[in-house]
Amino acid sequence: MTVRTLGTLSTPMRALLTCFLVTIGVGYVAALLYLFLVDIDPHQKVGVGIAEGIAQKYHGTRGNTRLEAALRGPMSDRLGEPDKQEILRWVHDGASADGFPKVKPIFERICMQCHSPTTGMPIPPLTSFEDVRKVAQVDTGLSFLQLARVSHVHLFGMSIIFLLTGGIFAFSAVRAKLRVLVIVVPYVSIWADIGSWWITKYQPGFAYAVLIGGGLMGVALAAQILISIWEMWVKVPRVPEPTP
Repeated sequence: MTVRTLGTLSTPMRALLTCFLVTIGVGYVAALLYLFLVDIDPHQKVGVGIAEGIAQKYHGTRGNTRLEAALRGPMSDRLGEPDKQEILRWVHDGASADGFPKVKPIFERICMQCHSPTTGMPIPPLTSFEDVRKVAQVDTGLSFLQLARVSHVHLFGMSIIFLLTGGIFAFSAVRAKLRVLVIVVPYVSIWADIGSWWITKYQPGFAYAVLIGGGLMGVALAAQILISIWEMWVKVPRVPEPTP
């Protein structure tokens, strides 16, 4: 019995699978760009390294409030210096209800564009004093609720992506043992990556494990996509298509 490989598929099927793989690849690059713009670049602008920024996200700064950590980190470029200093003065003075009217217009003008329940974004709302007061407390990183929500979304979403890309790659002509490795590594990486989020909440040193897990996942996904496309369009021979 002849074993079907990617190179023996019909041209329409190869075109379909290639479009899917390219779209997944572009989507993954877009996700990395978003991650850079939201989590990495703002921290680098204030002299915070990647691993330290990850630790701050999941473990918190502990000696600081979440609001101040955000203003000095990922949100530092969203506000002008006068507005930022006005909010920080209010926080340092105890974040009282009496002083909130002075900073409320800043939150309404800038912060509520994203930090509002109506946006549907998975970030804390800042529409009232009670909302702001919650983030004006000691920064302990993402809450259990936030971690659980992000974890289940990533696990479900990425597992389906790996199922599809891995399913295509499984029909490549690469040696069986290497195929198994490239198919399994993304799943192990996402387990390590997301598991490290939870551990980093208590042990900030595990931020490096988050980096390693994410890096391995990206490399394995790239290998699945590139090798599959190469075998479909470059590697020969292919079985001739039947003429109508």
